[in-house]
Amino acid sequence: MLRSIKKLVKKEKGFTLVELLAVIAILAIILAIAVPAVGNVISDSETKAEQANAELFENAARLAHVSGVESASDEYSLKTLHDEGYLEEIPDVPGTDKPYDESKKVKVTILDNGSAEFEFIQ
Repeated sequence: MLRSIKKLVKKEKGFTLVELLAVIAILAIILAIAVPAVGNVISDSETKAEQANAELFENAARLAHVSGVESASDEYSLKTLHDEGYLEEIPDVPGTDKPYDESKKVKVTILDNGSAEFEFIQ
């Protein structure tokens, strides 16, 4: 019985160098495909977050305008929107830990038909 166990132990073989290189090559190919894809996802998410923040600011300015909050030269600064309670807080710029500059403004344009357009000025 001891001889049969020794034979089994002697027959065990590890991976060959070629097998290990093949696995490493496959992993390298997968990594080469995955890294740029992840980079694009991060970039796209920052762009979408910036667009969402701009929409948030425009909607806050729209509410302030409809509520009759006075604005200087048809613009609302983020500080005014925050102080008046239309923004709970000024969010961070995507990709940084710094909030938007409070002096950034949302421009109000009154159209001929009496409606208004709002645009966040970056």
